[in-house]
Amino acid sequence: MTRVLVVDDSRFMRTVIGNALDTDGYEVETAANGADGVELADTYDPDVVTMDVEMPEMGGIDAVERIMAANPTMILMLSVHTERGAEATLDALERGAVDFLHKPDGSDSRNIAHLTDAVVAKVDDLAEANVSSVALARATAAAHSTRAGRADSSRGSAVTENAVAGGGSAGQLNHDSGTTAPDATAGVGASPAVGEDVDSIAVGGDLADEPTIVLGASTGGPKIVERLFERLPAALEAKVLVVQHMPPEFTARFAERLDARSAYDVTEAADRDLLRAGEAAIAPGDAHLEVASNVSGRLRLQLDDGERVHGVRPAIDVTMESAAERVSDALCGVVLTGMGRDGAAGIEAIKAAGGRTIAQDEATSPVFGIPCRAIETGCVDAVAPAQGIVDAIVDAFTMDGETDD
Repeated sequence: MTRVLVVDDSRFMRTVIGNALDTDGYEVETAANGADGVELADTYDPDVVTMDVEMPEMGGIDAVERIMAANPTMILMLSVHTERGAEATLDALERGAVDFLHKPDGSDSRNIAHLTDAVVAKVDDLAEANVSSVALARATAAAHSTRAGRADSSRGSAVTENAVAGGGSAGQLNHDSGTTAPDATAGVGASPAVGEDVDSIAVGGDLADEPTIVLGASTGGPKIVERLFERLPAALEAKVLVVQHMPPEFTARFAERLDARSAYDVTEAADRDLLRAGEAAIAPGDAHLEVASNVSGRLRLQLDDGERVHGVRPAIDVTMESAAERVSDALCGVVLTGMGRDGAAGIEAIKAAGGRTIAQDEATSPVFGIPCRAIETGCVDAVAPAQGIVDAIVDAFTMDGETDD
């Protein structure tokens, strides 16, 4: 039986969430604070942990870090609906948690019943997810723990990353079977931790003019997107559109975090914004992000609060399809970890428009749904591990006669 550990300082929350999971057939244990949660994660060995953010004795962020360093586990954060809660949740995702839900606070129509239904649905998905991929998060947590204990000491050398994309590289797409063939040497542990000083990759050769990147992600995506932005070279001078499935309370803060970690100017997109080279726009929660026009190397953006697509808004497909229709310069679509099939149609559209396409590999995807569905279309040019995505993007825009059509 699948085991779930519920960590929350509220007896009421522990009871209602625990009862809902028990009714759904899960074996449930509970903890009243982060310290107890860390201990139980070791002895109880849960398949999934639900973790409150703010608790006495030890909060959720520290608990996530310790659990991921010792015993990598799928962790679902439960956050309060505040700016502080959003920041803490993003910190927890950085340390290794793979997804989050926000608790109802009376500001909308959501109630406890909605929360418990959502928790059960998320746990259902995470219980089937790729647990081995959380080694990537374990490396992140271990690095944070090390830094915490070595304040004022000299920083160690950066870990080297391997570029992986196409040409028989690790994780290359097998076009006959539509599956990936990951190389055992391309382990996720080679990726540097978020927050470490990471040099952006070198750019050599002739680059395509006015490149545009459309990046889509869902469950497990935020920390991978953050790491990608840390390495994305300014010399590429790309325009970047990001669709990360995330509630509206979190996307603005997510954009601020990316901006602080990147050579690119990153903002949450607004209607009629102009996006220029070296800038990135994050789709706001609860609105589709579209490319309205492409004039003189600038993208005019527009927001649409229309129907959800694949049950989500913003949808990756909406952004990718509009880019495929209206971006006449070099274009690359990238799909990362996440549940469902959002992004598959967008990848098809970008490929049909002459763009290049990249999917994250199974080994480093906490949830392989989105990349898998894209790969199954037969329209993915390269499959790469999380730490090789930027290298694959640069390859896609390098005009050396091998990667350029």
